[in-house]
Amino acid sequence: MVSGEQQPHRPGALKQQNKQHKAGKHRRKRSLERENRGRVEAKLLSKKLRKDLKKLDRRHKASQLRRQRKDVVLLEKRSLGSKDGPPHLVVIVPLHAAIDAQKALTLIQGQDSIVIHQNEEVNGSFAMISPRFKQRWFFVQADGNFHTLLDLAKVADTLLFLMDPNEGWDSYGDYCLSCLFAQGLPSYVLAVQGIDSIPFKKRCDVKKTVGKTTEKRFPDAKIFSLDSVQDAALLLRQAATQKQRHLAFRDRRSYLMAQRADFLPIDSSGLVGTLKVAGYIRGQTLNVNSLVHIVGHGDFQMSQIDASEDPYPLNARGSRTHTKKGEDTEMKEEPIGGEMEEVKVLMKADPKEQEPLLTEVVPDPMEGEQTWPTEDELKEAEDSLKETKKVVRKVPKGTSDYQAAWILDDDEKSGSEEDTSDEDDDMEDAQEGSVMDEPLSEEDQGSEDEELEESEILTGAGSIRDEQYDDNADGEEDELLQKYKQQRSEEMFPDEVDSPRDQLVRVRYQKYRGLKSFRTSPWDPKENLPRDYARIFQFHDFSRTRKRIFQEIRADEAQGAMVGWYVTIHINRVPKSVIESYLNGGPLILSSLLPHEQKMSVVNMAVRRHPGNSEPLKSKEELIFHCGFRRFRASPLYSQHTTANKHKCERFLPSETTVVVTVYAPITFPPASVLLFKQRSNGMQDLMATGSLLSVDPDRILVKRIVLSGHPFKILKRTAVVRFMFFNREDVLWFKPVELRTKWGRRGHIKEALGTHGHMKCHFDGQLKSQDTVLMNLYKRVFPKWTYDPYVQEPVPWIRNENVVNVQEIEME
Repeated sequence: MVSGEQQPHRPGALKQQNKQHKAGKHRRKRSLERENRGRVEAKLLSKKLRKDLKKLDRRHKASQLRRQRKDVVLLEKRSLGSKDGPPHLVVIVPLHAAIDAQKALTLIQGQDSIVIHQNEEVNGSFAMISPRFKQRWFFVQADGNFHTLLDLAKVADTLLFLMDPNEGWDSYGDYCLSCLFAQGLPSYVLAVQGIDSIPFKKRCDVKKTVGKTTEKRFPDAKIFSLDSVQDAALLLRQAATQKQRHLAFRDRRSYLMAQRADFLPIDSSGLVGTLKVAGYIRGQTLNVNSLVHIVGHGDFQMSQIDASEDPYPLNARGSRTHTKKGEDTEMKEEPIGGEMEEVKVLMKADPKEQEPLLTEVVPDPMEGEQTWPTEDELKEAEDSLKETKKVVRKVPKGTSDYQAAWILDDDEKSGSEEDTSDEDDDMEDAQEGSVMDEPLSEEDQGSEDEELEESEILTGAGSIRDEQYDDNADGEEDELLQKYKQQRSEEMFPDEVDSPRDQLVRVRYQKYRGLKSFRTSPWDPKENLPRDYARIFQFHDFSRTRKRIFQEIRADEAQGAMVGWYVTIHINRVPKSVIESYLNGGPLILSSLLPHEQKMSVVNMAVRRHPGNSEPLKSKEELIFHCGFRRFRASPLYSQHTTANKHKCERFLPSETTVVVTVYAPITFPPASVLLFKQRSNGMQDLMATGSLLSVDPDRILVKRIVLSGHPFKILKRTAVVRFMFFNREDVLWFKPVELRTKWGRRGHIKEALGTHGHMKCHFDGQLKSQDTVLMNLYKRVFPKWTYDPYVQEPVPWIRNENVVNVQEIEME
């Protein structure tokens, strides 16, 4: 307070508050409104503007909102399967080996007054039209290929699960349900086949058993019987009238399942051509200038969209047939083969507005370099060359000139080699930036070769089916046993490594640093980025871009083919393998891409280990990802799911907590489901983890931690002599600024080095116990490997009644 100034008096909290004089109480409300003329008190003006409604008005507004929601649901039900919407797509999924899917299809086709159109291009599919109920259906049967089941579930309107009356579903059926729930389950109907074959007295008990079995997966779900034509009619009525369940990753994109496909080569080799795909638009409006993703084959551009004639009209004059009860249903064959008819062109792609197929940034090696030197700089450089040349050597940071003179040229040459990729865990620490004081002995060289061979076995994922199982069974068990031992060692001693005795610790771990606090210490996210970061795209604000794109989708600003139209899409430069896969019986599914979704970036996914799989899964081990409509291979990194600005890496996928998986992958806007599979040597795939897409953020800092341990040798109150953490004096002096901690919660620091064998005097904040262990934490930022592969091999057909979920347990000593 400045002397001489008088501060104004401010009343305290205990000042007496008198009631205000209530003037004008006798005046009427009309006279008060006439005087105020709409004036509002200053306190009300400062608050957020809101409209105070009366009780009756609030009721009326709530009623209007309920009516609007009800109208939206009714409109969705009525448009699906009607003449203005796409046919109701039903995928039949048998959950037990004893299920006869063909018998169920025969009962469904036995309805009254229907028209059946067989589609031979899609295996096990047919269209069913009921002019009486004004409904169109398209039924597809999911075969034994696991990818086919997941792909069909992404576009299905209803899943028809067929169960066995005795067991409900087998092991493979339970595995399919786990994957479908993790991917996102659309509307479904449960049907039991074979109730009529059970004696009448036992049917009630069988129904109760099936109800208890399905209650775990489908609580409050109604179970239908499918043994007669009447049962099939009730089942279809339930599928047509039930509320549709939405999947977020497909509702914001337009998608299509091909009804027909044709391939026109563009060159003499016939390997690349134009693919014509005909089908019904679903989800959102399809714009010809956007990109399209063919599930399992990649991203492509469209050239034009044609309006084709609907092959399954609801009220066609020439194809309407009425059949009486007991008569045979009319079967109409669709013409297959040959080119499609000439139709009206709806849209053609505009090269100026069309999304490019740019997936990576082409890095410029000269970017960031200096401009051409001036004459003065050139003259200065010539003068410096005339002087005595100085030998430039690469030495560890902080080395003096005297110490650098003792470093041999061979060591410098070996130390200057940069590692192009980080190895897993301890093998990475042993190889990156290592400078050996002495050449390795034959035993050490042999052990190093064994470790390298072992690392190749661990990181390489077999994609060829193993026909000689007995010959390789022992090797696979030894490898799995080694992983179990490594995982148990990591759980008991997390991140602890042994200090090397044959080289300097400060050289072996020269890329690591100490942090005062892992939570609060700063770390620049743009520091020492790898070369792969020059190839990816990054948003200034990812959440803001995602919000803007979704607002444009809700506003229906896109122009193109509307939902429910039957169109023919011309896709440019498609490999011949796409049409070959379609002709072999695989479904052809298309999905539009939102802006920027073809570009590569760093994708983070929050996943949790599947409870049915306990096999150890190491970091950077190749996995198969199902992210939304995409399917690809990658080698992920695991990190803790926290809200901090730095995230500690995990060497193994934990079993009870949620972790973040980081890979190089195309940009995808969340929400989107994520499934992680590991391929066996025999070609089958095991579900390892499930989750959802978290963000696209290359600035997420993943920090790997190593812990150097030492043991107290002599203890005197708060001071102790620690050994076995280092084995030479230079390492003690180098790591002197790094803080120490103990397993029992003590904090301390290095005071001085004792002798030449790595003993050091340390000071702690309390009395140290003789059985305590002294630890030093070192940190290094890590980046994922660029192992993205969009082409995933189809899994082998699954064998029923095989335990595909649980891995064989191996007893460990």
